[in-house]
Amino acid sequence: MKGLVITSRGIEENAAMEVRGLLKVECKILEGCVIFDIRDIEDLCLLCYKSQSADRVLYMIGSFEFKNFFDEFEKFIDGLKFKEWIESNKKIKIDCIRIGAHDFKSVDVETKAAEFMIKKFKNRNVKIDMKNFDIIFLVYVINSKCYFGIDFAGFALNKRPYKIFLHPNSLRGTIAYALVRESGFQKKEVMLDPFSRDGVIAIEAAFYAGDFPVGYYNKEKFAFLKLKLGIDFDRFFDKIDKKIKKTKTKIYSYDHLFKYVDYSRKNAKIAGIDKLISFSRVELEWLDIKFKEKSIDRIITNPPTSKNANLGKIYNEFFYQSAYILKDNGTISLISRVSDSDFIKKHAEKHNFFVSKENVVWSGEQQLNVSVFKKKNI
Repeated sequence: MKGLVITSRGIEENAAMEVRGLLKVECKILEGCVIFDIRDIEDLCLLCYKSQSADRVLYMIGSFEFKNFFDEFEKFIDGLKFKEWIESNKKIKIDCIRIGAHDFKSVDVETKAAEFMIKKFKNRNVKIDMKNFDIIFLVYVINSKCYFGIDFAGFALNKRPYKIFLHPNSLRGTIAYALVRESGFQKKEVMLDPFSRDGVIAIEAAFYAGDFPVGYYNKEKFAFLKLKLGIDFDRFFDKIDKKIKKTKTKIYSYDHLFKYVDYSRKNAKIAGIDKLISFSRVELEWLDIKFKEKSIDRIITNPPTSKNANLGKIYNEFFYQSAYILKDNGTISLISRVSDSDFIKKHAEKHNFFVSKENVVWSGEQQLNVSVFKKKNI
Protein backbone atom coordinates (compact mmCIF):
# COMPACT_ATOMS: atom_id res chain seq x y z
CA MET A 1 0.00 0.00 0.00
CA LYS A 2 1.19 3.50 -0.84
CA GLY A 3 0.45 6.87 0.67
CA LEU A 4 0.81 10.29 -0.92
CA VAL A 5 1.33 13.63 0.80
CA ILE A 6 0.65 16.67 -1.37
CA THR A 7 2.66 19.67 -0.23
CA SER A 8 3.84 23.09 -1.40
CA ARG A 9 6.54 23.04 -4.05
CA GLY A 10 9.92 23.62 -2.47
CA ILE A 11 9.17 22.02 0.90
CA GLU A 12 9.05 18.39 -0.28
CA GLU A 13 12.27 17.55 1.61
CA ASN A 14 10.75 18.83 4.86
CA ALA A 15 7.54 16.88 4.21
CA ALA A 16 9.57 13.71 3.66
CA MET A 17 11.52 14.37 6.87
CA GLU A 18 8.24 14.67 8.76
CA VAL A 19 6.71 11.52 7.22
CA ARG A 20 9.87 9.55 8.07
CA GLY A 21 9.75 10.87 11.62
CA LEU A 22 6.07 10.05 12.19
CA LEU A 23 5.81 6.72 10.36
CA LYS A 24 9.42 5.40 10.29
CA VAL A 25 9.22 4.68 6.55
CA GLU A 26 11.24 5.57 3.48
CA CYS A 27 9.93 8.24 1.11
CA LYS A 28 10.20 9.06 -2.57
CA ILE A 29 10.36 12.80 -3.13
CA LEU A 30 8.71 14.17 -6.28
CA GLU A 31 7.62 17.64 -7.38
CA GLY A 32 4.86 18.85 -5.07
CA CYS A 33 4.42 15.54 -3.27
CA VAL A 34 5.97 12.65 -1.34
CA ILE A 35 5.15 8.96 -1.88
CA PHE A 36 5.73 6.41 0.87
CA ASP A 37 4.84 2.88 1.98
CA ILE A 38 2.18 2.43 4.65
CA ARG A 39 1.86 -0.51 7.01
CA ASP A 40 -1.85 0.02 7.64
CA ILE A 41 -4.58 2.59 7.03
CA GLU A 42 -4.08 4.18 10.46
CA ASP A 43 -0.77 5.61 9.16
CA LEU A 44 -2.74 7.92 6.86
CA CYS A 45 -5.11 8.93 9.67
CA LEU A 46 -2.10 9.74 11.85
CA LEU A 47 -0.61 11.98 9.14
CA CYS A 48 -3.93 13.83 8.73
CA TYR A 49 -3.98 14.47 12.48
CA LYS A 50 -0.35 15.42 13.08
CA SER A 51 1.29 16.50 9.82
CA GLN A 52 2.35 20.16 9.68
CA SER A 53 3.70 19.97 6.11
CA ALA A 54 0.81 18.28 4.27
CA ASP A 55 -1.79 20.01 2.13
CA ARG A 56 -3.59 16.69 1.55
CA VAL A 57 -3.01 13.06 2.57
CA LEU A 58 -4.06 10.35 0.11
CA TYR A 59 -4.31 6.59 -0.08
CA MET A 60 -2.65 6.35 -3.49
CA ILE A 61 -4.40 4.16 -6.07
CA GLY A 62 -2.26 5.02 -9.09
CA SER A 63 -0.44 7.60 -11.22
CA PHE A 64 0.47 8.27 -14.83
CA GLU A 65 2.24 10.76 -17.08
CA PHE A 66 0.26 12.24 -19.93
CA LYS A 67 0.28 14.15 -23.19
CA ASN A 68 -3.43 14.01 -24.09
CA PHE A 69 -4.89 14.09 -20.60
CA PHE A 70 -8.55 13.04 -20.93
CA ASP A 71 -7.90 10.15 -23.35
CA GLU A 72 -5.21 8.77 -21.09
CA PHE A 73 -7.19 9.51 -17.92
CA GLU A 74 -10.17 7.43 -19.11
CA LYS A 75 -7.92 4.46 -19.91
CA PHE A 76 -6.17 4.90 -16.57
CA ILE A 77 -9.42 4.87 -14.57
CA ASP A 78 -10.76 1.93 -16.56
CA GLY A 79 -7.62 -0.12 -15.81
CA LEU A 80 -7.51 0.52 -12.05
CA LYS A 81 -8.70 -1.98 -9.44
CA PHE A 82 -10.28 -0.30 -6.46
CA LYS A 83 -13.79 -1.75 -6.29
CA GLU A 84 -13.28 -2.70 -2.61
CA TRP A 85 -13.47 1.02 -1.76
CA ILE A 86 -16.68 1.36 -3.78
CA GLU A 87 -18.44 -1.67 -2.29
CA SER A 88 -18.93 -0.01 1.11
CA ASN A 89 -18.82 3.65 0.00
CA LYS A 90 -21.46 4.16 -2.68
CA LYS A 91 -21.77 7.96 -2.55
CA ILE A 92 -18.61 9.53 -3.93
CA LYS A 93 -17.20 13.01 -4.24
CA ILE A 94 -14.45 13.92 -6.70
CA ASP A 95 -11.99 16.78 -6.20
CA CYS A 96 -9.12 18.00 -8.33
CA ILE A 97 -6.00 19.98 -7.48
CA ARG A 98 -4.22 21.24 -10.59
CA ILE A 99 -0.81 22.93 -10.81
CA GLY A 100 0.83 24.01 -14.06
CA ALA A 101 -0.22 25.19 -17.52
CA HIS A 102 -2.96 23.02 -19.04
CA ASP A 103 -5.71 23.42 -21.64
CA PHE A 104 -8.30 22.27 -19.09
CA LYS A 105 -9.51 23.40 -15.67
CA SER A 106 -9.91 21.54 -12.38
CA VAL A 107 -13.70 21.50 -12.76
CA ASP A 108 -13.28 19.80 -16.17
CA VAL A 109 -11.22 17.05 -14.53
CA GLU A 110 -13.84 16.57 -11.79
CA THR A 111 -16.66 16.36 -14.35
CA LYS A 112 -14.83 13.85 -16.55
CA ALA A 113 -13.67 11.78 -13.57
CA ALA A 114 -17.29 11.50 -12.40
CA GLU A 115 -18.32 10.39 -15.89
CA PHE A 116 -15.57 7.76 -16.04
CA MET A 117 -16.31 6.46 -12.54
CA ILE A 118 -20.06 6.12 -13.18
CA LYS A 119 -19.29 4.24 -16.39
CA LYS A 120 -16.80 1.93 -14.64
CA PHE A 121 -19.11 1.10 -11.74
CA LYS A 122 -22.49 1.34 -13.52
CA ASN A 123 -23.66 -2.01 -12.08
CA ARG A 124 -22.72 -1.17 -8.50
CA ASN A 125 -25.23 1.59 -7.82
CA VAL A 126 -22.55 4.28 -7.39
CA LYS A 127 -23.72 7.89 -7.11
CA ILE A 128 -21.87 11.19 -7.32
CA ASP A 129 -22.76 13.29 -4.30
CA MET A 130 -20.60 16.37 -3.69
CA LYS A 131 -22.22 17.21 -0.34
CA ASN A 132 -23.45 14.05 1.36
CA PHE A 133 -20.61 11.73 0.36
CA ASP A 134 -19.04 8.58 1.83
CA ILE A 135 -15.66 8.85 0.12
CA ILE A 136 -13.58 11.51 -1.68
CA PHE A 137 -11.49 10.59 -4.70
CA LEU A 138 -8.87 13.22 -5.46
CA VAL A 139 -7.12 13.84 -8.77
CA TYR A 140 -3.81 15.68 -8.36
CA VAL A 141 -2.44 17.06 -11.65
CA ILE A 142 0.96 18.72 -11.54
CA ASN A 143 2.46 19.64 -14.90
CA SER A 144 2.48 16.37 -16.95
CA LYS A 145 1.95 14.02 -14.00
CA CYS A 146 -1.35 12.82 -12.54
CA TYR A 147 -1.90 11.08 -9.19
CA PHE A 148 -5.19 9.48 -8.18
CA GLY A 149 -6.22 8.42 -4.70
CA ILE A 150 -8.57 8.66 -1.74
CA ASP A 151 -8.45 11.92 0.22
CA PHE A 152 -8.26 10.99 3.91
CA ALA A 153 -8.38 14.57 5.24
CA GLY A 154 -11.20 15.97 3.14
CA PHE A 155 -10.04 19.56 3.44
CA ALA A 156 -6.89 21.64 2.86
CA LEU A 157 -4.66 20.84 5.83
CA ASN A 158 -2.55 23.96 5.17
CA LYS A 159 -5.48 26.17 6.25
CA ARG A 160 -4.91 26.46 9.99
CA PRO A 161 -8.04 27.06 12.09
CA TYR A 162 -6.02 29.13 14.58
CA LYS A 163 -5.31 31.84 12.00
CA ILE A 164 -8.05 34.27 12.99
CA PHE A 165 -6.05 37.47 13.62
CA LEU A 166 -4.04 37.95 10.44
CA HIS A 167 -1.09 40.04 9.33
CA PRO A 168 -1.39 41.22 5.68
CA ASN A 169 1.68 39.14 4.74
CA SER A 170 0.88 36.06 6.81
CA LEU A 171 2.62 32.78 5.95
CA ARG A 172 0.90 29.48 5.34
CA GLY A 173 1.27 27.20 8.35
CA THR A 174 2.91 24.51 6.22
CA ILE A 175 5.55 26.93 4.93
CA ALA A 176 6.21 28.33 8.40
CA TYR A 177 6.72 24.76 9.63
CA ALA A 178 9.13 24.05 6.75
CA LEU A 179 11.08 27.20 7.65
CA VAL A 180 11.39 25.97 11.25
CA ARG A 181 12.66 22.55 10.14
CA GLU A 182 14.97 24.08 7.50
CA SER A 183 16.63 26.07 10.28
CA GLY A 184 17.72 22.90 12.04
CA PHE A 185 15.64 23.74 15.12
CA GLN A 186 15.61 20.99 17.75
CA LYS A 187 12.81 20.64 20.28
CA LYS A 188 14.76 21.80 23.34
CA GLU A 189 16.61 24.70 21.72
CA VAL A 190 16.07 28.41 22.30
CA MET A 191 14.23 30.00 19.37
CA LEU A 192 13.36 33.63 18.65
CA ASP A 193 11.08 35.27 16.09
CA PRO A 194 11.66 39.06 16.44
CA PHE A 195 9.07 39.95 13.73
CA SER A 196 6.17 37.84 14.93
CA ARG A 197 3.43 39.38 12.75
CA ASP A 198 0.54 37.00 13.57
CA GLY A 199 2.71 34.42 15.34
CA VAL A 200 2.52 31.61 12.79
CA ILE A 201 6.26 30.75 12.90
CA ALA A 202 6.39 30.51 16.70
CA ILE A 203 3.09 28.59 16.75
CA GLU A 204 4.32 26.01 14.22
CA ALA A 205 7.58 25.68 16.18
CA ALA A 206 5.54 25.10 19.36
CA PHE A 207 3.39 22.41 17.69
CA TYR A 208 6.59 20.64 16.69
CA ALA A 209 8.48 21.13 19.96
CA GLY A 210 5.46 20.22 22.10
CA ASP A 211 4.51 17.20 19.92
CA PHE A 212 0.99 18.65 19.86
CA PRO A 213 -1.30 17.44 17.02
CA VAL A 214 -2.04 20.28 14.64
CA GLY A 215 -5.48 18.73 14.03
CA TYR A 216 -6.37 18.50 17.74
CA TYR A 217 -9.39 20.81 17.39
CA ASN A 218 -10.40 19.42 13.97
CA LYS A 219 -11.09 15.83 14.99
CA GLU A 220 -14.70 15.76 13.81
CA LYS A 221 -13.90 17.16 10.34
CA PHE A 222 -11.66 14.43 8.87
CA ALA A 223 -13.04 12.59 5.84
CA PHE A 224 -11.56 9.28 7.03
CA LEU A 225 -14.22 9.20 9.78
CA LYS A 226 -16.85 8.51 7.09
CA LEU A 227 -14.96 5.59 5.59
CA LYS A 228 -15.93 2.11 6.74
CA LEU A 229 -12.47 1.09 7.95
CA GLY A 230 -13.28 -0.88 11.08
CA ILE A 231 -11.24 1.50 13.25
CA ASP A 232 -12.33 2.69 16.68
CA PHE A 233 -11.46 6.36 16.19
CA ASP A 234 -12.16 7.36 19.78
CA ARG A 235 -9.41 4.96 20.86
CA PHE A 236 -7.22 6.08 17.92
CA PHE A 237 -7.31 9.75 18.97
CA ASP A 238 -6.99 8.93 22.69
CA LYS A 239 -3.88 6.84 22.06
CA ILE A 240 -2.17 9.77 20.32
CA ASP A 241 -3.41 12.43 22.74
CA LYS A 242 -2.13 10.53 25.77
CA LYS A 243 1.41 11.05 24.42
CA ILE A 244 1.08 14.84 24.61
CA LYS A 245 3.46 15.96 27.33
CA LYS A 246 3.63 19.15 29.33
CA THR A 247 6.79 20.29 27.64
CA LYS A 248 8.89 23.25 28.68
CA THR A 249 9.98 25.17 25.62
CA LYS A 250 12.06 28.29 25.03
CA ILE A 251 10.24 29.85 22.10
CA TYR A 252 10.05 33.65 22.00
CA SER A 253 7.64 35.62 19.80
CA TYR A 254 8.40 39.35 19.71
CA ASP A 255 7.22 42.31 17.68
CA HIS A 256 7.69 46.07 18.01
CA LEU A 257 3.93 46.66 17.57
CA PHE A 258 1.66 45.61 20.41
CA LYS A 259 -1.12 44.87 17.89
CA TYR A 260 0.88 42.00 16.40
CA VAL A 261 1.99 40.70 19.78
CA ASP A 262 -1.70 40.58 20.67
CA TYR A 263 -2.54 38.83 17.36
CA SER A 264 0.18 36.25 18.00
CA ARG A 265 -0.93 35.56 21.56
CA LYS A 266 -4.60 35.20 20.57
CA ASN A 267 -3.83 32.89 17.65
CA ALA A 268 -1.60 30.74 19.88
CA LYS A 269 -4.39 30.51 22.44
CA ILE A 270 -6.83 29.38 19.75
CA ALA A 271 -4.25 26.79 18.67
CA GLY A 272 -4.01 25.54 22.26
CA ILE A 273 -0.25 26.04 22.62
CA ASP A 274 0.04 29.59 24.05
CA LYS A 275 1.68 28.22 27.22
CA LEU A 276 4.63 27.04 25.11
CA ILE A 277 5.51 30.52 23.79
CA SER A 278 6.73 33.71 25.47
CA PHE A 279 5.18 36.83 23.90
CA SER A 280 6.37 40.40 24.34
CA ARG A 281 6.51 43.78 22.63
CA VAL A 282 10.22 44.32 22.04
CA GLU A 283 12.05 46.74 19.75
CA LEU A 284 14.97 45.34 17.76
CA GLU A 285 17.33 47.64 19.66
CA TRP A 286 16.38 45.92 22.94
CA LEU A 287 17.27 42.36 21.98
CA ASP A 288 20.76 42.57 23.49
CA ILE A 289 19.10 43.66 26.75
CA LYS A 290 16.49 40.89 26.71
CA PHE A 291 18.99 38.12 25.93
CA LYS A 292 22.51 37.32 27.07
CA GLU A 293 25.37 37.13 24.60
CA LYS A 294 25.36 33.88 22.60
CA SER A 295 22.17 32.57 24.22
CA ILE A 296 19.92 31.91 21.19
CA ASP A 297 20.13 28.74 19.06
CA ARG A 298 17.81 29.73 16.21
CA ILE A 299 16.43 33.01 14.94
CA ILE A 300 13.56 32.19 12.57
CA THR A 301 11.50 34.97 11.06
CA ASN A 302 9.63 36.59 8.21
CA PRO A 303 11.19 40.08 8.14
CA PRO A 304 9.75 43.32 6.68
CA THR A 305 9.52 43.61 2.89
CA SER A 306 10.85 46.13 0.41
CA LYS A 307 7.75 48.29 0.91
CA ASN A 308 9.26 49.54 4.17
CA ALA A 309 11.13 52.87 3.72
CA ASN A 310 13.54 52.13 6.59
CA LEU A 311 14.45 48.64 5.40
CA GLY A 312 18.21 49.23 5.33
CA LYS A 313 18.22 50.49 8.91
CA ILE A 314 16.02 47.58 10.05
CA TYR A 315 18.24 44.89 8.52
CA ASN A 316 21.42 46.53 9.76
CA GLU A 317 20.04 46.53 13.33
CA PHE A 318 18.65 43.02 12.96
CA PHE A 319 21.98 41.46 11.95
CA TYR A 320 23.89 43.58 14.49
CA GLN A 321 21.67 42.29 17.31
CA SER A 322 21.73 38.74 15.93
CA ALA A 323 25.53 38.70 15.93
CA TYR A 324 25.46 39.39 19.66
CA ILE A 325 22.66 37.07 20.88
CA LEU A 326 23.16 34.12 18.51
CA LYS A 327 25.35 31.19 19.54
CA ASP A 328 28.44 30.56 17.41
CA ASN A 329 26.85 27.42 15.92
CA GLY A 330 23.37 28.99 15.71
CA THR A 331 21.46 29.91 12.57
CA ILE A 332 19.26 32.69 11.24
CA SER A 333 16.50 31.46 8.92
CA LEU A 334 14.63 34.04 6.87
CA ILE A 335 11.80 33.81 4.38
CA SER A 336 11.40 36.73 2.01
CA ARG A 337 10.44 37.76 -1.46
CA VAL A 338 12.92 36.50 -4.03
CA SER A 339 13.49 40.11 -5.10
CA ASP A 340 14.67 41.03 -1.55
CA SER A 341 17.22 38.22 -1.16
CA ASP A 342 20.28 40.08 -2.51
CA PHE A 343 19.50 43.09 -0.34
CA ILE A 344 19.29 40.86 2.75
CA LYS A 345 22.57 39.08 1.93
CA LYS A 346 24.36 42.42 1.56
CA HIS A 347 23.40 43.44 5.11
CA ALA A 348 24.15 39.97 6.47
CA GLU A 349 27.70 40.11 5.09
CA LYS A 350 28.35 43.43 6.87
CA HIS A 351 27.91 41.56 10.17
CA ASN A 352 29.87 38.46 9.16
CA PHE A 353 26.99 36.15 8.27
CA PHE A 354 27.01 33.92 5.19
CA VAL A 355 24.31 31.82 3.47
CA SER A 356 24.75 28.15 4.38
CA LYS A 357 21.76 26.99 2.33
CA GLU A 358 19.04 28.50 0.21
CA ASN A 359 15.81 27.34 -1.34
CA VAL A 360 12.79 28.68 -3.24
CA VAL A 361 9.33 27.69 -2.04
CA TRP A 362 5.95 28.32 -3.62
CA SER A 363 3.00 29.79 -1.74
CA GLY A 364 0.32 29.32 -4.37
CA GLU A 365 1.79 31.08 -7.40
CA GLN A 366 4.11 33.31 -5.34
CA GLN A 367 7.79 32.39 -5.05
CA LEU A 368 9.52 32.96 -1.71
CA ASN A 369 13.18 32.67 -0.84
CA VAL A 370 14.32 30.70 2.22
CA SER A 371 17.85 31.53 3.38
CA VAL A 372 19.73 30.02 6.32
CA PHE A 373 22.64 32.15 7.61
CA LYS A 374 25.55 31.15 9.82
CA LYS A 375 28.31 33.16 11.48
CA LYS A 376 31.67 33.31 9.77
CA ASN A 377 34.63 32.03 11.73
CA ILE A 378 36.77 35.10 12.41
